[in-house]
Amino acid sequence: MTLIGYHASHEQFAPSHLLRLAQMAEQAGFDCIHSSDHFQPWGIRQGESGFSFSWLGAALQATTLPVSVVCTPGYRYHPAIVAQAISTLAEMFPGRFHAELGSGEAINEMITATEWPPKEERNERLLQCARIIRNLLHGQAVSLQGEVKTPPIRLYTLPQQPPPVFCAAISEKTAAWAGTWADGLLTTADAVAVTKRKMEVFHEQAGVAKPVYIQLGFSYSRSKKEALEGAWEQWKTNMLPAEQLANLATPQQFEAATKHITVQDVAEKITIFTDIRALHEFVEGYKRLGVHRIFLHNINTQQEQFIEDYGQFI
Repeated sequence: MTLIGYHASHEQFAPSHLLRLAQMAEQAGFDCIHSSDHFQPWGIRQGESGFSFSWLGAALQATTLPVSVVCTPGYRYHPAIVAQAISTLAEMFPGRFHAELGSGEAINEMITATEWPPKEERNERLLQCARIIRNLLHGQAVSLQGEVKTPPIRLYTLPQQPPPVFCAAISEKTAAWAGTWADGLLTTADAVAVTKRKMEVFHEQAGVAKPVYIQLGFSYSRSKKEALEGAWEQWKTNMLPAEQLANLATPQQFEAATKHITVQDVAEKITIFTDIRALHEFVEGYKRLGVHRIFLHNINTQQEQFIEDYGQFI
């Protein structure tokens, strides 16, 4: 069965607002919650970036749903700290929390990094960090002297059951690589055929039993004007190639790189909905792939309206 999740976008909404939205999503019938993790927003108009790990504890306490977060170890977060955070939440809320680990974006990680490495090096560091985190979550002692250094350490607070360690991957190449080590995959929902191929290459390496989550972005409002203009205002800064998204370091750089993008450009790239039934049918196309969770991200600010309207289909 595919679980339908609500995506809590910290770069767009204050944490107190997101907490209310998570509660509203549960009341509407959503099955799970997914959280972003940002130090800065993609663009100035988004205007928020609460600390996700503070929020996650509150969200888990305020709801009864499973919750996961996508985050990047190895830069602003040492992997031992990520492991401790995961372990603490998993101990307090058994079976309800885990993380998806990604190679990161400069806009979040350059606040502590002296230079931003190319993708291949970031993946190598991610794998080192994932191994540290997994070993710590299983109660093992670790000590490394590579790119990521740790003295001999272990976690003293552990959950009864170690949570899985997922990989967050955008490309087919990275999805295949994730299959060699990750307990599950989180990827973006591209065209259905492209998304299916990412699932296939992951399962070729990992085995078909390992779960796949997808994050599905769109702009829904009952008003077409609000759906279009809201998408442009909130998400035009994300309409860049994946590698450029990963390498720009400030909201100001994102604004400058996307200043030429018009509302019409956004309409051609982002799926716009004013009919909630049409959105539901769109989501059903991805459910048929057999993914385990679909995180719905309505990229404009009309969150309450979206949650209320989509709840009739859950």
